[in-house]
Amino acid sequence: MPLAAADTVTRAHFTDPTTRYAHGVLGDFVEYGGLEMRIEDASSQAPLRLQPVYEWTTHSIKLPPDRVFEDLEPRLADVDLDGTNEVIVVESSVHEGAQLAIYNARGEKIAATPHIGTRFRWLAPIGAADLDGDGHVEIAYIDRPHLAKTLRIWRFKDGALTEIAALPGLTNHKIGEDFISGGIRSCGARSALVVASADWSRVKGVYFQDGWKTTDLGSLRGRSDLTDALNC
Repeated sequence: MPLAAADTVTRAHFTDPTTRYAHGVLGDFVEYGGLEMRIEDASSQAPLRLQPVYEWTTHSIKLPPDRVFEDLEPRLADVDLDGTNEVIVVESSVHEGAQLAIYNARGEKIAATPHIGTRFRWLAPIGAADLDGDGHVEIAYIDRPHLAKTLRIWRFKDGALTEIAALPGLTNHKIGEDFISGGIRSCGARSALVVASADWSRVKGVYFQDGWKTTDLGSLRGRSDLTDALNC
């Protein structure tokens, strides 16, 4: 059955906790084998009603035994700018490590980055936004925040993800932490990524202005410095 034009994901959470992928990068050895999404349709409007009738249903995704969702929570974003949300997750293979994946309201994986290439290699999402003002959504993450410490930015366009930037010397996660630091700061017309320097001594901002640029936002003494840097 085709998706209705207004079908959108309004909530999502991981299900089916599992220890079949014992990486433990997020502080324990529990990952998730399933994803449940709440789908709403606001387009149905009965005659003579002043307000639309909202309908919702749920859709569940079960991963095969060689994959898990290695993530804190699903992230909702309108990646194709059609007015409805998709779901962004970190999905890991027991053989090839992590990839960033996008699912639509039907539960289909509509795009994904390549897997890192080997087990127990992970990526830490930063967020999704039109970072360079080109009218398309970019998704940013740190590739192997404990090893490669490389910021990668991918553009979603025409149903596919294309890598458009890779900046070394940046990170957003320490092994064992049950949170990911930094994020996207949106102040006015320009969005910036807030991350840490590779040695965790400085707060760094990354933004687009005739190319991708990095700026120093001050010393990094604790998590609050990264959180405060997200404020306008």
